[in-house]
Amino acid sequence: MIPIKDQNPTSGFAWVTLMLLVANVSVFAYEASLSAPALNDLIATWTFVPSRFLADPFSPLQWATLFAAMFMHGGWLHLGSNMLYLWIFGNNIEDRLGAVRFVAFYLLAGVIATAAQTIADTSSNVPMLGASGAIAGVLGAYLVLYPRAKVLTVIPIFFFIELAALPAVFVIGFWFLTQLVQGVASISPLAAEGGVAWFAHIGGFATGVAVALPFSISDGMKKRKKRFSATWK
Repeated sequence: MIPIKDQNPTSGFAWVTLMLLVANVSVFAYEASLSAPALNDLIATWTFVPSRFLADPFSPLQWATLFAAMFMHGGWLHLGSNMLYLWIFGNNIEDRLGAVRFVAFYLLAGVIATAAQTIADTSSNVPMLGASGAIAGVLGAYLVLYPRAKVLTVIPIFFFIELAALPAVFVIGFWFLTQLVQGVASISPLAAEGGVAWFAHIGGFATGVAVALPFSISDGMKKRKKRFSATWK
């Protein structure tokens, strides 16, 4: 399933979401402009490597890679899929949290996502890069805050393509289930090294759920209070 648009209006334009998208695309454009040796140097220096970080956890450079790697991507498909999800779901979370809190939330989700993948494989020498962990946090928050919002989704069925407006809880829930299954499978010693950082997705998603829960509870209390007040008028 590929989401292409949600039916969930916002109260204003999502400037922070747009700036994050532009930042990611700009960094990737810079990557694409480099020669192969220069690109290899960039990746070697600025991506996050779990074993390297744990070997020198007080290094400012290693902490810098924790954030720099969030804006780097490994290819057009990697970038495109991440930016699609950010554009569809990020605007509503920005609208609900506010611009400043949304930036803090996005970075927090990315950091915890990276930590989750590091804990899953502390000896890994594989460079980590991409916004997937932070965007997984956005998806987790969206699932909690807007579970019934309709998401226009492309559903490939063999040689046919169907379009359907599905509830966010189904679209995002299916996405998370896929990450969870793949994450568990990656624990196997037979799993290949490298590839997708499944536990980063899981960690980022869990962060989004945890951050959004207080807002969801607050919204629910306000609605109940409003209904109660209306009853006694």
